[in-house]
Amino acid sequence: MGKMEQIARQWLAERGVTIEDIADLVYYLQSKYHPNLQKEECIHNVNRVIAKREVQNALFTGIQLDLLAEKGMLHEPLQSFIAKDEGLYGVDEILALSIVNVYGSIGFTNYGYIDKQKPGILKYLNDKSTGKCHTFLDDIVGAIAAAASSRLAHRAANIE
Repeated sequence: MGKMEQIARQWLAERGVTIEDIADLVYYLQSKYHPNLQKEECIHNVNRVIAKREVQNALFTGIQLDLLAEKGMLHEPLQSFIAKDEGLYGVDEILALSIVNVYGSIGFTNYGYIDKQKPGILKYLNDKSTGKCHTFLDDIVGAIAAAASSRLAHRAANIE
């Protein structure tokens, strides 16, 4: 595991997100299509997605912006957009789509679905009462899960 991947994993952990949390989202997305799906397979696919440099770069960028917003260190109007997770801002979703795109178009539908449903860790990341800003991180975590789900679906299709 490279240095950047270690840092990306550390930043996720520091923001309260585990690989297992993301794997649970993959399971949520894929279990109805793969009746024998095991959590270990979900974890494996999440790990493969996080190993990609473009995913790490999106993570670094998003988490840093969330942290700066949390500390009130951005200039207006950006500070308010990110701190309030302004609905019309949309740059958080655009950053997440760079991750989704890594494993093909199926990732877009997975991402859209999970972004609307907000299961598991995504519910926590969207809870404004925690005092934490996760405007970018919730979308990034959803995108990692969507990409891992796409990876899993592609691998399963190749096996069949």
